[in-house]
Amino acid sequence: MPQKENIIVKHIKPLTLIALLAAFNAAQACTNFLITKGATVDGSNFISYCADSHIRYGELYFTPAADWPAGSRRVCYDRGTNAPRGSVPQPPHTYQVVGYINENQVALGETTFGGREELIDPTGIVDYGSLMFIALERSCSAREAIKVMADLVEEYGYGSDGESISISDANEVWYMEIMPKGYTPTVTKTGDTINADRGAVWVAIRIPGGYVSGHANAARITTFPLRDGKTSITDKDWKKLYNEQVEVIYKHDVIDFARSKGYFSGKDKDFDFSAAYAPVDFSAARICDLRVWTMFNKVCDGMDEYWDYVTGKDLTHRMPLYVKPNRKISLSDMMGFQRDHFQGTELDKTQDVGGNPFGSPFRYNPLYWEYDGQPYFNERSIEVVQTGFSFIAQSRNWLPNPIGGIIWFGVDDTNSTVYTPFYCSITEVPIEYRVGNGDMLTYSDNAAFWVFNRLAHFKYLFYNRVIGDIQAVQNELESGYQEQVNYVDNRALGLYEQDPHMAIAYLTDFSNQAGHNTVATWKELDNYLLVKYLDSNVKQEENGEFKRNGYGYPARPMQPGYPDTWKKAVIEQTGDRFRRPK
Repeated sequence: MPQKENIIVKHIKPLTLIALLAAFNAAQACTNFLITKGATVDGSNFISYCADSHIRYGELYFTPAADWPAGSRRVCYDRGTNAPRGSVPQPPHTYQVVGYINENQVALGETTFGGREELIDPTGIVDYGSLMFIALERSCSAREAIKVMADLVEEYGYGSDGESISISDANEVWYMEIMPKGYTPTVTKTGDTINADRGAVWVAIRIPGGYVSGHANAARITTFPLRDGKTSITDKDWKKLYNEQVEVIYKHDVIDFARSKGYFSGKDKDFDFSAAYAPVDFSAARICDLRVWTMFNKVCDGMDEYWDYVTGKDLTHRMPLYVKPNRKISLSDMMGFQRDHFQGTELDKTQDVGGNPFGSPFRYNPLYWEYDGQPYFNERSIEVVQTGFSFIAQSRNWLPNPIGGIIWFGVDDTNSTVYTPFYCSITEVPIEYRVGNGDMLTYSDNAAFWVFNRLAHFKYLFYNRVIGDIQAVQNELESGYQEQVNYVDNRALGLYEQDPHMAIAYLTDFSNQAGHNTVATWKELDNYLLVKYLDSNVKQEENGEFKRNGYGYPARPMQPGYPDTWKKAVIEQTGDRFRRPK
C-alpha cells in the first residue's frame, strides 16, 4: 500500500458538517438487489439500483477509456452538492464506463445507511460517488474494485457516512459496507493540521453462488468469519486477494477501532458490524430492510419468519444477508422487483386511504409526519415518485466483455419506466439519455427524463385507470428488447471474431436505436393517454382507434366516477351535506 500523503485540513476548504448531513440525508433513499449467476435463468450476474433523490436527474453517464500523462489529476466532486472536494492522481490508463458498468463488465450500485454521525470526516476527499466511479474507471474485476476503493479512502480520506456497495463482474457478486473513522484534528511539527483518523473501516463479503442479496439504506453485515488466511483475509493480505477461496475481506482494525470508540466490548468472534457502526432501529427495519424482504419473499420460502422484524415489532431477529431462492431468477423478474409497492401483502399501498380515489401506490413527502402531536410515517416501498434513474446491470462470462456487459437503464419512476439495453462497449450514448440534455431545472422535450416525467404526472392523477395502458406498452418494449438482445448478441459475436471494432460499432448502433425508440414510443403513449383520459373522462375505443358517432363526433365518453370506498369516506366525513332528494 502506498505511503499516506498528509492531507492538510486548512488547504482543503472542507464542507460544513451541516451541508454534509443534508447531503447524506438526501442520499438515504435507494434500493439494490444482488443476484449471482447460479441463481439466474441464463447464468448472468445481476445487480440492480434505484437512485431515489429529489435532485438527481436521470441521464446515462459516459466516460470513455483514456490514457493519462504523468501528473494528471482527477477532481472528486461531492455527490450530494457537486462541490469539489479535492483531487487524486490519475493512473496511466482508465477504462470506459457506461452508467455504472465498465468495459470489463464490472458494475457497482449503492445505498446509504448513515450510521454514527460522530464518525463523519468533513475533510475526506473521496465521497461515495467518487469512490464508485473511480473504482469503475480502474477495475478489471469485482475484487480489484474492492481494493481500489479501500486504497483510495486509506490514502485520501472518506468523505461520506456509512455506505453499502454492490459490486459485480462476470463471475462474482460482492457486498461491501464502509464507514468513515471520524475527524480527529492533529497539529504536526510544521504547524499543519491533519486528521489523525483519516480512512475508513469496512467489510466485503462474496455472495455465494446460487444465492441472492439486497440492501436498502440499512447496514446488513452483522457477524462475519474472521481472518484465517484462506477464506477470510484483511487488507494486510492483499496478495491473496485473487485466491478464489477468499470470500471475506475486511479492514484489519475494524474491530479494534470499534473498541477504541466504545462501540464494542465483547470477544472478536462476536463482533457485529451493524451493531457497532449502525445499530438497527425502527426505521432501519420498517423503512429500509422491509424493501429487501419484499424481494426475498418473492423468491424464498419461510420469509414470514422475519415479518415482525421488517415491520419494526421485533428488532432482534434480523434477516440474513443472503438467501437461496426457490427458483431461478430472470431479467424480467429483476424488472418486477424494482416495481414493488407491497402488493400481495397487508401493506399494499393501493389499498389504504393514502392511495386516493384511484389506488395510487405513491406517497408524497415528507416520509415522516405528525398529526395532533403524534408521530407517523408513510410506508416506504421500492417504487417511489422521486426515482431519478434505475438500472439492472447484467454481466455474462460466456461472452467477450464488449458483448457480455449490459446496463438496462430507465429514468423516473420504476413502475412506469422502460428498461432499455445499453451495451458496456458503446462509443456514444443516444441524445435522449445524454448528459447535458436538460437537467433538473432545465426542460428538454427530447430528454428521456422529462418525457417519462410528463407521462408519470398523468399517472399520479388517475393511477388505476391509466396504469394498464402504461404497462401494456412497457411490457411490449421490454420483452421486445430482450428478444432483440438474443439476436444482437449472436450477430455481434460473429462480427467480434472478424474485428472487435465492427462488433462495437454494431452494438453502439443498436443501443442508440433502442434509446431513440423508447423515448419516441413514450411520447406517443403520452399523447394517447392525454386524449383518452382528458378531463377525467374515458374515451371509447374500437379496433385500436377512438370511437366516433355516425357523424364524426366523438362517441360519448365513459365517466367511471369514484369508487365506493371513496364515496363512503366522503359520506362519513360530511354526513348529509351532498345528499340529494330522491
